[in-house]
Amino acid sequence: MTAPAFPENPAKTLAADAAPRGVLPAQDLRKMLARGEIVTPIPPVSDQIQPASLDLRLGATAWRVRASFLAGQGRRVSDRLQEFGMHSMALEGGAVLEKGCVYVVPLTESLALPADIHAVANAKSSTGRLDLLTRLITDEGTEFDRVAPGYSGPLYAEICPRSFSVLVRPGMRLNQIRFRRGRVVLDDAELAVLHAEQRLVSGAAHISDGLGFSVDLRPVDEVLAGWRARPHAGVIDLDRIGAYDPADFWDPLRTPDGRLILDPGAFYILVSRESVHIPPDHAAEMAPFLAMAGEFRVHYAGFFDPGFGHDAAGGAGARGVLEVRCHEAPFVLEHGQIVGRLVYERMAARPETLYGAGIASHYQGQGLKLSKHFRAP
Repeated sequence: MTAPAFPENPAKTLAADAAPRGVLPAQDLRKMLARGEIVTPIPPVSDQIQPASLDLRLGATAWRVRASFLAGQGRRVSDRLQEFGMHSMALEGGAVLEKGCVYVVPLTESLALPADIHAVANAKSSTGRLDLLTRLITDEGTEFDRVAPGYSGPLYAEICPRSFSVLVRPGMRLNQIRFRRGRVVLDDAELAVLHAEQRLVSGAAHISDGLGFSVDLRPVDEVLAGWRARPHAGVIDLDRIGAYDPADFWDPLRTPDGRLILDPGAFYILVSRESVHIPPDHAAEMAPFLAMAGEFRVHYAGFFDPGFGHDAAGGAGARGVLEVRCHEAPFVLEHGQIVGRLVYERMAARPETLYGAGIASHYQGQGLKLSKHFRAP
């Protein structure tokens, strides 16, 4: 697919060149919808547009596929579904996506991006905390969760439940997309300046390719250090909020010696030792891997909206919940061990609404916390 060319009109080209660089805020996403750059046959719901991202809605059909795939250069996802699809099922009325299986669901939204806009997607927080691997794929895509500048075409969610089978319906929102213009990531020097001005993290700042964070395995105010997913739990209906007893799905973890041995293939909910905040003119993304720290993944849902944990949005710092899955061999985590990093991004403009400030923000001011589907223990 050939990306649309910049307009030949010099005035329009100059305007595009002068457009602010950074992550596009909610008010710009509404303009993209009005201009037809974000395309949806069904009007967006009231809380679908977040301060710096757009929630994506499941369509009406799910394809069970033999294996995860990328479309690849010169190929469409619909053609690959003919190659790898096993069967399709309607989601209307509810359908169960089985643990350990891979599904592809066409999304309600599609895109017709300008040549200077690219996008990145990630699972929503509640999706990641259920160990529900959800990734965006596009026609001609060669990377998960990445949308090339000028992309025009449909969007699909690849969904693989890892710990729990889930009941889904059309319109559910499992992942979200963020739109960017130009270079948005702060380098280490810029991040150090921002931290000096606004103190981004409690305790010492470990800055190296982002802001490092460590794991808390000696909780002071929390009774538990974390949770481990039970291997043979029941189905979770994603529409049921606060409906499930954690004891039916999770085993509580206590670590009196400040140490936890991760088992390969097991899934854990832990929490960072540090409290962090995201200033209103910035967003952030938690990098899912830190190869030098060990063979484990620490995050599926990596977006942090402007205002997360910030006092301007009713926060006073918030800790990062870690969705941990160990690979290859058992691995020892110890209290205070650095396990990942937070990458800060500049906004193109301050969002009209911040995370936690008058919107449905489930995790403002959070500590150790399961997804919104579970009752407080």
